Amino acid sequence: MMTDPIADMLTRIRNGAASKHEAVMIPFSKLKFKLANLLFQEKYVGVVKEANVNGKPLIEVVLKYDADGKAAIEHLSRVSKPGLRVYVKSDKLPVVLNGYGIAVISTPEGLMTSREAKKAGLGGEVVCKIY
Repeated sequence: MMTDPIADMLTRIRNGAASKHEAVMIPFSKLKFKLANLLFQEKYVGVVKEANVNGKPLIEVVLKYDADGKAAIEHLSRVSKPGLRVYVKSDKLPVVLNGYGIAVISTPEGLMTSREAKKAGLGGEVVCKIY
């Protein structure tokens, strides 16, 4: 039994990038699909699409690399965990790598980057940090 599906998703992406895989397959959920689309929107991954393998819904995430073969995602870490939730107010949103990275925030309006949450004046749970 898996207790933290978001951590599993981030680990699959991290391991896939470290192993230079072209794409990774992740079990489907709406939250994970939204998170993958957020990574696509911020240009950390290539194509994100729904797939069906043996009747099981999956998310296919195509990983991005530069010309030297270095992954676009250098660091990917879970912040709020099932055992220790991390919530922030709109005026205390984290800034990752002086603005070069992103923090994903789960707000009442849905998942968004810390920049978008700050613009909307929303706080919430810090899901992960990426750079």
